[in-house]
Amino acid sequence: MNTFGQIFRLTSFGESHGPAIGGVIDGMPAGVEVDLRFIQQQLNRRRPGQSALTTSRKEDDALEILSGVFEGKTTGTPIGFIVRNTDQRSADYEELRHIFRPSHADFTYQEKYGIRDFRGGGRASARETITRIVAGAFAMLVLRQHGINIQAYTSQVGNIAVDVPYTELDLTLTDAYPVRCPHPTRAAEMETLIRKVQAEGDTIGGTITCVVTGCPAGLGEPVFGKLHANLAAAMLSINACHGFDYGAGFEGIAQRGSQQNDTHYTDNRSGGILGGISTGKDIYFRALFKPVATLLREQTITDEEGRTTTFTARGRHDPCVLPRAVPIVEAMTAIVLLDALLLARTNKL
Repeated sequence: MNTFGQIFRLTSFGESHGPAIGGVIDGMPAGVEVDLRFIQQQLNRRRPGQSALTTSRKEDDALEILSGVFEGKTTGTPIGFIVRNTDQRSADYEELRHIFRPSHADFTYQEKYGIRDFRGGGRASARETITRIVAGAFAMLVLRQHGINIQAYTSQVGNIAVDVPYTELDLTLTDAYPVRCPHPTRAAEMETLIRKVQAEGDTIGGTITCVVTGCPAGLGEPVFGKLHANLAAAMLSINACHGFDYGAGFEGIAQRGSQQNDTHYTDNRSGGILGGISTGKDIYFRALFKPVATLLREQTITDEEGRTTTFTARGRHDPCVLPRAVPIVEAMTAIVLLDALLLARTNKL
């Protein structure tokens, strides 16, 4: 499945080392003013080479819109777009032609299709998330007309975690730090840890917290298509995302129901969602990202013949995905919310 969404839908295509990454957005409302500067800004937040904490691959990630926009406004027809790949080094991956890297999709793609693009992971590369950024930015253009705001931030790297709730943070500071954590002290500690791990040729994971404000009550479906289920599906479709919880989440399992229930209007342990439907309060959730599987150090691997050998990866890779994953989390959240907003309209016809 290369399409996500019901009414507002994104279909993506392309590989990491192909000519371009692209997509088609369907269901975008007509007459929306297209802020190209804003969309490109969102792409710039995800692109490689933006700091010493990310891969050194250099890409402009310049957006080319092919259809669906006329005289600066959406027409209601499919929006086709591409972002060209310009800094591929496919030769770095030639030695991967016949081996399966640990914890990568090499083996599963080979088993599923009988063929795979081994250059940079091909379709399994996180470069595909460019399309989510573009679609999410278009969705945000609509959501902000409804007063809905989305802000994600890095809340944990390794064992270093922000120990205060989001309500006590100035989320406007998120992009002021390379690690995208709005807590100055923790941001510095996270950056130091990532640099240490990077110097060792290793990688590290962590958690991204996302907060939605201004979301009206009534979005989401009561049985299948619950809002939190769709958010979970969106997050878990992002490369390296291995976990999702919302509201009190996993931390709440040590409490009793009497401690968990939202008995006052100011309480929001449910994370802004009840029965799969938004309550009108802030929606907040966490997405857990594992350490990047590509290590710049020797690992034991298996080849196509089942033989075991050793391998040291080459190329340019992120020691931690979290800084560049923050805008991806925001984009996928925007896609889910606009889809739910459009679906809610059809429920009332």
